[in-house]
Amino acid sequence: MRLPIVSAVALLAAAAVVPAAQAAPKAKRAKAAAVAAPAGPRESDWRTPAPDTVMVIDSTKGRILVELVPEVAPAHVARLQELTREGVYDRRTFFRVIDRFMAQTGDPEDTGQGASSKPNLKAEFTFRRDQALPFVVAASPAGTEVGFLKSLPVVSQALSWNTMTSDKKVAAWGTYCPGVLGMARDDAPDSANSQFFLMRQPYPSLDKRYTAFGRVISGLEAVRAIKTGEPVADPQDEMTRVRLLSDIPEAERPKVRVIDPNSPWFRGQIAAVRRAKGADFSVCDLEVPVSVQ
Repeated sequence: MRLPIVSAVALLAAAAVVPAAQAAPKAKRAKAAAVAAPAGPRESDWRTPAPDTVMVIDSTKGRILVELVPEVAPAHVARLQELTREGVYDRRTFFRVIDRFMAQTGDPEDTGQGASSKPNLKAEFTFRRDQALPFVVAASPAGTEVGFLKSLPVVSQALSWNTMTSDKKVAAWGTYCPGVLGMARDDAPDSANSQFFLMRQPYPSLDKRYTAFGRVISGLEAVRAIKTGEPVADPQDEMTRVRLLSDIPEAERPKVRVIDPNSPWFRGQIAAVRRAKGADFSVCDLEVPVSVQ
């Protein structure tokens, strides 16, 4: 069950030169810099993810925490929760790892050709979004909206299009920024089973072609340190133990908090990054801070 490599398309944008900005008084530039660096978040800016939606992956390269987002792909989240609790992911190797792309694992045979004994999953490449979903818009380019649902970066049709749909909802999908969790599959759309991959770098060519349903909230440096290869030569890095946060005894359970994308602090971060990046802004430029104790 392989994740095909998709050719990337480089998007090049020329930087605009604005003489007026270059001639701005020093005092104004200093004020802009201060706005670009908002104060640290307050207690009210944090949220605590549901413990059964956090995968704790202890690997040979360190601990990786992945937040699952059932709102975008409930069947895929349920499958990973089920397989995690059954111990299927313990000792599974990262058998296919491509630098500047992704690290693939989750095969009970550790070959890239295996699957669990459970039936394949129906694709959940997109989901339906309405006003009630806590989606935080970061930008609205060309009739779309990009932003966050919990820690997951998402692209959506503009919500105003809901007046033209029978269910009063619009299509949305997770976008493949660094750390995003995706489900591997064969050529058939409904062939995902147990294998998944973690993005090492952004790769939007995968959008709407593979189900994206979570994101690494801590340990991206460990994902990027996993030994590369296609296939990876022995010895391969592995997930030594995988648990849901809710299943870890309370005495040893890490306390995990994530910045709420709807918080005033994060909205300030969005504004600051958009000013800094200008026309080159991407939702992948935004980081969602996490606290692990």
